Amino acid sequence: MDDPDAPVGVFRHWVIFNIPATSPGLSEAVPAQAQLPGGALQGKNDFGRIGYGGPCPPPGRPHRYQFTVYALDSPLDLKAGAAKGQVLDAVPGHVLAQGRLSGRYQR
Repeated sequence: MDDPDAPVGVFRHWVIFNIPATSPGLSEAVPAQAQLPGGALQGKNDFGRIGYGGPCPPPGRPHRYQFTVYALDSPLDLKAGAAKGQVLDAVPGHVLAQGRLSGRYQR
């Protein structure tokens, strides 16, 4: 999940990859651990931590929060803790489909 409206530029709130194709979805309150039950891996966010870091924009105008999902033909050969750039570098040639969900939030 990215915030493209952050004052410092695009801010990454969550990197998760290798979610099994058989997974029915992600449960609420995904634990902040590198490897999740079922095999999905989490990367480092721009807070410098593994897992999800929620929105916290400065007061003022709303920020967009974008979730981008890729359906790949195989798991990525990356270790847990990978940065978003590493994930995106490994994706070309493997994308079967992709989608994006955007939301807005302000304080």
